[in-house]
Amino acid sequence: MRRRLLAVLMVLMGAAALLLCVPLADAYARGRTEHLLLQRRSEAVRFADLADRMRSAADRAELSAEIGRYAQLYGAGVVVIDSTGATVARAGTGPAAEAAVNAATDEDSPRGGSSDGADARRRALTGRSTDRLPTLRPWGPRTVVLAEPVGRDERVSGAVLMAVPTEAARRDVTVRWSLIATGAFAAFAAAALVAAGITRWLMRPVSDLDRAVERLTAGSLQARAVSDTGPPELRHLRQHFNTMAEAMADSIGRQRDFVADASHQLRNPLATLVLQLENVEPHIAPGPGLAEHGRALDEAERLEELLDGLLALARVESGTAELGEEDVSRAVRERVAAWTPVFRAAGVDLSAADLAEGLRARTLPDAAGRVLDALLDNAVKFVPLGGRVEVRAGREADGSTAGSVGSVGSVVVRVTDDGPGVPEEHLPLLLRRFARSPEHQNVPGSGLGLAIADEIARISGGRLDVRAHEPHGLVVELRLPAACRTSD
Repeated sequence: MRRRLLAVLMVLMGAAALLLCVPLADAYARGRTEHLLLQRRSEAVRFADLADRMRSAADRAELSAEIGRYAQLYGAGVVVIDSTGATVARAGTGPAAEAAVNAATDEDSPRGGSSDGADARRRALTGRSTDRLPTLRPWGPRTVVLAEPVGRDERVSGAVLMAVPTEAARRDVTVRWSLIATGAFAAFAAAALVAAGITRWLMRPVSDLDRAVERLTAGSLQARAVSDTGPPELRHLRQHFNTMAEAMADSIGRQRDFVADASHQLRNPLATLVLQLENVEPHIAPGPGLAEHGRALDEAERLEELLDGLLALARVESGTAELGEEDVSRAVRERVAAWTPVFRAAGVDLSAADLAEGLRARTLPDAAGRVLDALLDNAVKFVPLGGRVEVRAGREADGSTAGSVGSVGSVVVRVTDDGPGVPEEHLPLLLRRFARSPEHQNVPGSGLGLAIADEIARISGGRLDVRAHEPHGLVVELRLPAACRTSD
């Protein structure tokens, strides 16, 4: 957002600079053109007066000498014609003289400017002076033609045509335009620096709020917006956000404390109840009462397991342990070795394949081991006799496959079984608390194991994914952020 805001400001400042400097540059070019016209027109008026007073050969010689000196001094071309267009006197050499002659003879010139010269000539022969010239710019025109009538009104007897080089005037325009461009660029650069500072000042509290919301969403209830800069409205928003976050953290904390306290307080009387039920069992005569006693004892033990799960979940959710590096490869090997006898006793084959070495992730303490315990406990309950459970671990980079170690990505622990699985529509329910597939309602358990594992993965910055395995069974993947680049 900061880049977009800065881009908008830069575009607006650039447009403002152009809107200011372009008219200023054009105004100077027009002013310089007008100044050149006034300078050369005064000379043309003087030559027209000399031509109007010309009566003898001496007057003609004086006129020729005057226009000759002028042409030599300014590099211009001067032609004096009579009312029929015949040349009375001329002076100058080079392109300017050629332009003057072409204007006097009403011919086109390959050097340009002849159309304006012919128009000036026709206007002068009707008694009108040249009142404007083409605007001078650095690229041209190289010469301009102006004309002054000899005589006035009905006594017009000819015209003075002057082709004036514009090199000096165009050089002045170039210098002034360069100064304007330099000033505009310097002003734009200064404004850009100010805009960058203002944008940073405006966006710093917004970025801080965004980071705080992201941390809060990830489960860090202590996240707060700390930036105290920016406009008053954003500072007020920061205060309101912190107040809201504090109230939400307090509310969630009270709920978690209640669950933990209730679970903890209920465990002692429940344990006493289970003990009393077990003590009463020898005194119950065989029959329906003994069967009911057994069911009551099973329910009490199930309730005890449920309370243990609630207490574990509350501890995970309210945990304040910092993330650290965990050797995932070692954790997987240890947990597979620990669970192998349990699976062997249940008649289920547990194997570990493609376990990459040196896998390290940044997680909660022993997160991989705790999650793998929950996954294997879930598998041994639901995979039938003779089934297979396979554990794999590797690194997965973006767009690559699991087990490709050595590139930056996620550490993936995958548990695959060939059990009965669950219907596709029930897969999203497996990670919810107390959620169980209708086909497995009678299997022992609290329904919190995968929920606790998912919470551990989420707090560790990873996630837990569940999908169907072909032709039947489940695939559960634990993804954790990799801590560093490793190799097999």
